[in-house]
Formats: sequence, structure tokens, C-alpha cells
Amino acid sequence: MHVRLSNMPEVDATDARLLLALAEDPRASVMALSQRLGLARNTVQARLARLESNAVLAPLDRRVRPEALGYRLGAYVTVTVVQRSLAEVSEALADIPEVIEVTGLSGVADLLVEVVAKDADDLWRITEQLLAIQGVQRIDTALTMRRFIEHRLSPLLERAAGTDQG
Repeated sequence: MHVRLSNMPEVDATDARLLLALAEDPRASVMALSQRLGLARNTVQARLARLESNAVLAPLDRRVRPEALGYRLGAYVTVTVVQRSLAEVSEALADIPEVIEVTGLSGVADLLVEVVAKDADDLWRITEQLLAIQGVQRIDTALTMRRFIEHRLSPLLERAAGTDQG
């Protein structure tokens, strides 16, 4: 699924409060969310449906840690692509299961590819696959050593909801 950042609808303060409540309790029922936020059940249900249909909510598999699946080594690979081959290279990257995210960049490199591997030999195999893709000119790989801040949006949701302390 391609997410065009410029077409992403913005959430209002009520949506942000709803998303914060979901972040705190992802298993909360519509009724529980309704009571917690002081909104009608139908309002919560309609807003959740709209957020899902507009791709505001990321897929649930985003919460699964690759390490739990045996992929303990992570890397970021910058990819330089032959001009006008971006779509084909992106499609080929999508066929590699260990590629977990691809982002288009401005600057010297064209793509930032996040990959996971079981070990160094597995990472070697994956980088060989990347280099074999027609249209890939060059790659540079940087290993993930430690994550200091997990992917998070709560501070931004709190700001949007008007509940931040900053």
C-alpha cells in the first residue's frame, strides 16, 4: 500500500483523544471508548471507521516486533536507483519478506529500506537480493545497534488533542 503523505487527512482534537485512548488500551471496546471520552457510541464507531478507511491507522502488524520472529538483526539500507526505475525497484523490494519498510528520499540516495535478518549471513543474502534488482545502482548498509526511542506518536497526539504539557 502506497501512503502519500500529502493526501493524508488530518485528525481533529476528538480524533486525537480517541487515538490516545486506543494507544493506551488497544483492546478497548467502542462502548468503553465512548464512556471514557464522553462521546456517543455511534460517534466513536463512525470516527474509528473513518480513521481506518482513510489509512490514518497503521496496520496492526506494525506492533509485532521482528525479534520475536527470530529476526534479531536490523539494518537501514540506502538505495540509489537508476532514473525512472523507482516504481519497478519498489515493486521488487515489496517481494522480499525481510524488507519491512521503504521510504522515498530526497538527496543522494533515492530510498531508505529497513530490513531485518536472522544474522549477518542472512543480511548478506538480503543485500545480495537488493543488489540484484534491476535498476539498483548502489546500496549502503548501516546496522541497527540499539533503539533509543521507540516509534511513537503519543506526544503529537497529546498536542493535537490539546492535552500536552509543552
